[in-house]
Amino acid sequence: MKSFAYVSAPDVATALDAITEHPHAKFLGGGTNLVDLMRVGIEAPDTVVDITGLPLTAVAELPGGGVRIGALVRNSVLAAHPLIRARYPVLSQALLAGASGQLRNMATVGGNLLQRTRCMYFYDRAAACNKRTPGSGCDAIGGFTRSHAILGASEHCIATHPSDMAVALAALDAEVEIHSPRGILRIPLLDLHRLPGGTPHIETVLAADELITAVDLPPAPVAAHSRYRKVRDRASYAFALVSVAAALTTEKGTVTGIRLALGGVAAKPWRAFEAERVLLGAPATEESFRRAAEAELAAATPQSENAFKIELAQRTIVATLRQLLTDGSAQ
Repeated sequence: MKSFAYVSAPDVATALDAITEHPHAKFLGGGTNLVDLMRVGIEAPDTVVDITGLPLTAVAELPGGGVRIGALVRNSVLAAHPLIRARYPVLSQALLAGASGQLRNMATVGGNLLQRTRCMYFYDRAAACNKRTPGSGCDAIGGFTRSHAILGASEHCIATHPSDMAVALAALDAEVEIHSPRGILRIPLLDLHRLPGGTPHIETVLAADELITAVDLPPAPVAAHSRYRKVRDRASYAFALVSVAAALTTEKGTVTGIRLALGGVAAKPWRAFEAERVLLGAPATEESFRRAAEAELAAATPQSENAFKIELAQRTIVATLRQLLTDGSAQ
């Protein structure tokens, strides 16, 4: 690991000052991703700005019924919080599916959103990777692609975003609060992450001196009837081949509310807007669920080894919605 300077920030202003003074600095929260990348030389900041002392650890109810989540709330704390379990069960379930208990105890909400891909070619410094070294190529294309993207990929990168939590937040229309020396900005979570295009090394819209300070969940009655389903190679700590965050309400056999997002299929949490369009106002039947899933995956462009993800994603969407319908939570 490269040597680096260390700054402990007691407040947001100090953290922003430090990141501004050191142009090759990185914020450090739980460190469950950044420290790993520093150990293998993929990340090599000159300065690490420790933000774990910032007062960003609260989960609080907002006027109108929404919830504000501080960026330094630990994943385990958020998963167990009564407000989250009652109003947004899909988020609690996604967090519990996301990692081992030890990692959840360390990982923060802000860090979870900003974790980098787990693509094996990204981690292999002998391989060509446009995320790690722009312009070097992508050895994943034509390589081992079983876990890679089928939606929103480009000729420069086919990696997937690893977060489970972000998939649930995408389905919940979450908003991200960002502090920088220029002031406070709020953006939809769906706008935070970028698809690879020709610049896969630019993974989010954040500038280097911008710090996520909170995530806001709007009031959403449909979210109380929600579920997260993750398909992976093993039940213990593993990233999703495909995951689905779904919320569903029905009335007299008709879909009156629907939220869908997919994980494991793209470089960002994938909001299934086309499937939602097909389902809203449609009969709440397995046939409708299947038609919506097929419509969402119609644009998929698989590689040689991951075409199975198309049907897997379709079946997982249908299974998740079926479970919401049959267990009575969507009524």
